[in-house]
Amino acid sequence: MRTGEIVIIVGGGGREHALGRRLKNELGVKEVHAWPGTAGMAEDGILCHTAASALDFEGIGRLATAIGAKMVIVGPEAPLVDGIADYFKGQESLRDVFVVGPTRVGARLEGSKSFAKAFMLRHGIPTARYQSFEASQAGEAARFLADMHAPYVIKADGLAAGKGVAICATLEEAEATLRSFFGGKFAAASQRVVIEEFLEGKELSVFIVTDGQGGYVMLPEAKDYKRIGNGDTGANTGGMGSVSPVPFVDDAFMRRVTLEVVEPTLAGLRADGIEYEGFLFFGLIRLRDGSPYVIEYNARLGDPETQVVLPRLDESLLDILIAMKNKRLGQRSARCTGKACVSVTLAAAGYPEAPKKGMPITLDRALLPAESHVIYSGVASNGSGVLVANGGRVLSACGEGETILKAKENAYRAAEAVHFAKKYMRNDITLDVI
Repeated sequence: MRTGEIVIIVGGGGREHALGRRLKNELGVKEVHAWPGTAGMAEDGILCHTAASALDFEGIGRLATAIGAKMVIVGPEAPLVDGIADYFKGQESLRDVFVVGPTRVGARLEGSKSFAKAFMLRHGIPTARYQSFEASQAGEAARFLADMHAPYVIKADGLAAGKGVAICATLEEAEATLRSFFGGKFAAASQRVVIEEFLEGKELSVFIVTDGQGGYVMLPEAKDYKRIGNGDTGANTGGMGSVSPVPFVDDAFMRRVTLEVVEPTLAGLRADGIEYEGFLFFGLIRLRDGSPYVIEYNARLGDPETQVVLPRLDESLLDILIAMKNKRLGQRSARCTGKACVSVTLAAAGYPEAPKKGMPITLDRALLPAESHVIYSGVASNGSGVLVANGGRVLSACGEGETILKAKENAYRAAEAVHFAKKYMRNDITLDVI
């Protein structure tokens, strides 16, 4: 293993804070920089460049050169879809900097749902029946909806910050959603939509690190809670909490995931000439008969799942990433701790439609359980060293424990140690696993 590694993490959310916090405490890591990061990440010794943009590839390259960083880990999807890996590969002075993340064409697995669905169909990967339509085909899309049965699933084709999926109970609601999407609700991202059949089952998230040559390490699985309201009601969000492990996942099911989803996906990428290096996220559903189906791909780790996946990783993340760079991952599952992890998202009032900003945040550390911590997302400094809410999802309260129940207790106790005006959280994270 190399010593004194300097790492840049691109992004400024909870996922990036969790990555930085993990790497900062690993043997062999000298410095962790975040571009842009957040004011909250600095509390864990992460060096943040908060005036920066995650889409400023030239700036990231200049930073890498200036500090001697040889690894750039890309957190969010937008830089990947915009081609950050391609940029680094195309610059002679940056070719020795390894970007953890796929090239632009690989990132299309997340950047275009119609591309991803066609990929799955082409390579025999189980997924829901679907059809894609452009705004100019609104009439055809409406007729396709009319031939389906409720609930109706409509997805914006492009990136929509985790909010571009609508599950509609009635045809009238589905037709209104279709008009809204085509009318520009998500700008260009919803000028094409995917309409697919509703699958009934239990959802989960599976993550791998892959080296582009068929090698992969499977990370601990997780489950997130996307709806804003208790009981999984209300609008979709980026995620209101998460849990790992997932009790309804057993070895037999994971063998099916490996054989029917993961390995066919990697084989499909190679067959299509796509060398995919980085994290790959499988949004799955376990049907009643035990079959795994793919709901979506993401070209990066999940948020808030990263907050519960990384604490359960019982080996060096840096070593895994270096093995990926050197094409030596093999094919295996990562070693996991025996503990459970739960995260609870604290959101600003008005989220997800119009979150409030500017509320001062205080954390009473005396009330934090020993097996808990806080991961910051939508925060900023007010200029006087005080953190204030600066986004919809403000932070994650994370708990660990010998059981999911104990981890949940620690997470909610940590959440109660955080104070800001009109904070909002679900009180039922883990509702379907304990």
